[in-house]
Amino acid sequence: MNFKTRRINACAYSCAMLTIAMIAFPERESGAQPPPPPPQQPPQQQPPQQSPQPKNPPGFGAALDGLTGPQQGAWRDGQDQFKARMNPGNGLGPIFNRDSCVACHSGPAIGGSSEINATRFGKTTGGVFDPLIALGGSLLQERALQPIGVEVIPSQANTTALRNTQPLFGLGLIDAIPDATILANVRTKPVNGVLGRAAMVTDPVTGKPAVGRFGWKAQQANLLAFSADAFVNEMGITNRIFPLENAPNGNETLLAAMEPPNVPIPNDQKDPRTGKAGIDRLADFMRFTAPPPQQPANASTTFGATFFMQIGCTSCHVPSMNTGTNPIAALNNQTVSLYSDLLLHDMGTLGDGIAQGNAGPKEMRTAPLWGLSASGPYLHDGRAHTVDAAIRAHSGEATYSVNQYLKLNSSQQSLLLQFLNSL
Repeated sequence: MNFKTRRINACAYSCAMLTIAMIAFPERESGAQPPPPPPQQPPQQQPPQQSPQPKNPPGFGAALDGLTGPQQGAWRDGQDQFKARMNPGNGLGPIFNRDSCVACHSGPAIGGSSEINATRFGKTTGGVFDPLIALGGSLLQERALQPIGVEVIPSQANTTALRNTQPLFGLGLIDAIPDATILANVRTKPVNGVLGRAAMVTDPVTGKPAVGRFGWKAQQANLLAFSADAFVNEMGITNRIFPLENAPNGNETLLAAMEPPNVPIPNDQKDPRTGKAGIDRLADFMRFTAPPPQQPANASTTFGATFFMQIGCTSCHVPSMNTGTNPIAALNNQTVSLYSDLLLHDMGTLGDGIAQGNAGPKEMRTAPLWGLSASGPYLHDGRAHTVDAAIRAHSGEATYSVNQYLKLNSSQQSLLLQFLNSL
């Protein structure tokens, strides 16, 4: 964020920076003392400046600044793929959720979020989750090319959860954050109840272990895998990463009867002119799309940022990380103001009950907060229609921060919310 501050005495400024840093970022290796109660009146000195905002930031859904001509062309081609309505002739189905990416990712611009939810299901016995893969789990495909193939939640399932559509802005920058940078956020001892751990997954692109960072459960480690997963599971389009078709509720006989004739296998084939398939074009679109624009700071958001730090929210919603060395100049050594540590946290009653990838039933990846004002409804199932409601619903490792938020008076809460809605 770009926070303009008034001139203050240099000594007082340094003391303010030190005080806020000690409150917001306690030592990771030792138990931290709870921060003092938030002040009842705004402090006399302004909070420290944060990283300056680039001039004329691109709007929602725009291409990254600094792309070359060919990279801009790849972004446009990827956007066309993102908007394209698929059909049985190019691999749609036989079971699917939507026929295009933009059908779910549409607001406030192409690549954004929506109120559309996907459904997950499984069976929980003694705290152990079974995704019921043999019965088509854990993702429910709610549409089919033929009515007979429409999936239902099996009677054996006793756990269901909704997953809200997440915005895709700025994912290229997140993709470019080194694994080591994410791992550096992992604590060995909890601080105010917050621990967090990296989602170590097997990358289906390389077959090697990697740090998951995409999806509600951090189940995918890079944009190509993320794209390929969406193609096969949301649209039923098999590809070189995931070549197997989903059978309706696991019924392979029914799948064989529903398969359209003369469709290539896998469905998603490379274009001989470019050497790219649909999953590559989709990954290009996400890689080269800019992060959400941030609003100019004012006095209210400046004080709100202080309260956000004081009550411990930055323990999980880390303001920024940096990308590493990257051959793409627009992604090379950049500051990523995502407000997330990209780690899994035990969210207690806010967990969705679904185990996926490396994440357990109560664990969720810290959702990035950039673009928050344009990404409602909030939380993994869209249950919260305001940011205030989303904060109050936090549990598990977030309990300390929620309690501190509830101790703020209404004016202080309002300032904090104004800050969040400016990201």
